[in-house]
Amino acid sequence: MLSAQDAIEGIPAPTNIAGGSYPRILPDGKAVFRVNAPQADKIQIDLGKLYDGQKDDKGIWMVTTDPLEPGFHYYSLVIDGVRVSDPASETFYGTGRMSSAIDVPEPGVDFYTIKDVPHGDIRHKNYFSKITGTWRSVYIYTPPGYDNSGSEQYPVLYIQHGGGEDERGWAIQGKTDIILDNLIAEGKAVPMLVVIPNGNVSRPGMTAGGYNDEAMAVFGEELIGNIIPFIEKNYRVKPGSENRAVSGLSMGGGQAFYTGLRNTDVFANVGVFSTGLFGGIGRPGAGDSAFDPESVIPGILTNSESFNKKLDVFYISVGEQDPRIEATKKLVATFRDKGLEVGFSSFPGGHEWQVWRKSLHDFAQRIFK
Repeated sequence: MLSAQDAIEGIPAPTNIAGGSYPRILPDGKAVFRVNAPQADKIQIDLGKLYDGQKDDKGIWMVTTDPLEPGFHYYSLVIDGVRVSDPASETFYGTGRMSSAIDVPEPGVDFYTIKDVPHGDIRHKNYFSKITGTWRSVYIYTPPGYDNSGSEQYPVLYIQHGGGEDERGWAIQGKTDIILDNLIAEGKAVPMLVVIPNGNVSRPGMTAGGYNDEAMAVFGEELIGNIIPFIEKNYRVKPGSENRAVSGLSMGGGQAFYTGLRNTDVFANVGVFSTGLFGGIGRPGAGDSAFDPESVIPGILTNSESFNKKLDVFYISVGEQDPRIEATKKLVATFRDKGLEVGFSSFPGGHEWQVWRKSLHDFAQRIFK
């Protein structure tokens, strides 16, 4: 039972295990964690910064953080130096493993809040990949009324997760279904399918993922050769590049850039969210040393008008506190100087899900119009 003090101090995090009162989010944005560990010598919370806990005479540890930015933050519970998931939190696949997370609400922002509107479905399917020689998982959002819409066909957005994540990212952390339900109900987005595949693709003996050309090419083969045919065989979708979009965040943004712009006959809509491809992430070979878009997408600078004719929407976004922002803004300026039509948005936040939710919310309103 909550004490009177607990009852007035903050709210339970929406990412808590059902009914859990901790972690709590205080009005000033600080988070308070409570851990029952009487045998532990030290308890910490790792949110990118380590916060030390204080133990009472009953073995209850309390940890209070600095004010947290609104959005979705992965964290670990550190018990005597060992990082583990917090049993008080739901767990999510991110950072390359199952991890706890705390979702800090943003005041006045409700576009990813469930509302009393018609709801679509998130469907989980398996398809066989000729690239990997294995069965692979894909999530599909179908818009409200899909099953009762007769022969009606829909455009499709293919959306990719980032490094250290998989197809669960946009389906769970990203709140794709809620965002699309609300946009469609408000008449701000057309009804569409959203396909959420696993972008960690490699041939046997090849290292999956990353920003290198081989990894990008094999992802493109998977998407165009296996995933799109599966979707178009099993769902009522509109044909043609004008009815397909590809987008993604971080590593997935790089995949969307390569795959979308190399295949404008397949995709007329391309969205690139917070990618490190352009630079700003301090990793050699991932865009930090003079990324040259012309070398990977021939004609993008020297024949930009041909891309303008083929693309309905080319869109780039990034967080305002993301170290990628300056490299991204510089490239957007270069594109525009060369005559390429590109939409650009930035949102408060770093390299995290609140920025990506807003990016999807923005991009989905621009496509298939």
